[in-house]
Amino acid sequence: MGSERAVAVVGGGVIGLSVAWAVAEAGYPVRLVDPAPARGASWLAGGMLAPVTESWPGEEHVLELGSSSLARWPDFAARLTAAGGDPGLRLEGTLAVALDSADVGTLDVLAEFLRGLGREAVRCSGRELRALEPGIGPGVRSGLHVPGDLAVDNRALLTALHTACRRSGVEFITATARAVHPNAVVLADESTVDCAAVVVTAGAWSGHLHPALAPLVRPVKGEILRLHTRPGTLPVPTRTIRAHVESRPVYLVPRLDGELVLGATQLEVGFDESVTAGAVRDLLRDAERVLPGIAEYALVETAAGLRSGSPDNLPLIGLLEPGLLVATGHHRNGLLLAPVTAGAVVSLLREEELPAAVRAADPARFLGRDA
Repeated sequence: MGSERAVAVVGGGVIGLSVAWAVAEAGYPVRLVDPAPARGASWLAGGMLAPVTESWPGEEHVLELGSSSLARWPDFAARLTAAGGDPGLRLEGTLAVALDSADVGTLDVLAEFLRGLGREAVRCSGRELRALEPGIGPGVRSGLHVPGDLAVDNRALLTALHTACRRSGVEFITATARAVHPNAVVLADESTVDCAAVVVTAGAWSGHLHPALAPLVRPVKGEILRLHTRPGTLPVPTRTIRAHVESRPVYLVPRLDGELVLGATQLEVGFDESVTAGAVRDLLRDAERVLPGIAEYALVETAAGLRSGSPDNLPLIGLLEPGLLVATGHHRNGLLLAPVTAGAVVSLLREEELPAAVRAADPARFLGRDA
């Protein structure tokens, strides 16, 4: 494969694979550099596609970008099913629930914020929530029903993307990148991958690859548990449930096979990927107050992943310099933002105008130049 039109994508998580697939489908030769594609933080994600219940006053740009990407998800999932496999998109919606009075106050702030933006979110009493999801515990006092916030099976998604990339002709280079430059990737063994353009999609490790990214991308640790139903236990809920338990956030994301994903802590501890006993205890305790029946589930996995945080919770999507693009810093929303990010990279390569929601994520906002 010649390098005159080739695009090198550095990082093989959900963003890197989505970008590589989209760029290959657009007709470019693609080389994806990652020592273990389809793993990393994306492999450990909960799978929420939830821009509304993730939103908060002051982060309107995050909500706008997330909503723009969510609108693309049904078509993205359909095309991916045909190209690589079913990613397990769930359309049942999300419940945001609260237990004590302080938690209800937090929910009130979110509800008022969403109402002001015209977003769909229906207030529910505890009884109404239990009518929707009978497993919800008696301590849950109120909540919001957000039918538009969806979920996806992150591991099925990664497997499907990996397959779609291979079928689209993406060349996988199973090596570690040490640095990136316009039109070249330097590998750990000092060899180079020459190309017409580089796209940095290395998540929390992106800051190690280019000096401009070092102050802009940081790791945010998230510990996550996977539980599974056992004979005689209550089934997993139908909908994703996001809760505040004495001001601590916890989410519970069901899978069709009886698995339930619990998460996630958010810790600023550098590149520490250890799972602490305290985190496991706290997640199980809080989740059990929301869904008491999980006490009888099997605990099948504990893990920690490193999300890529940015200074303002918006990702970095755009040009660092000619021949060098970046698509990283997606924090909690990597799976949600995969379709819009992949589309934006293709548009950047074609020198097309980007939508306003994507232009807000241009790294130029931190680099002292116009977008």
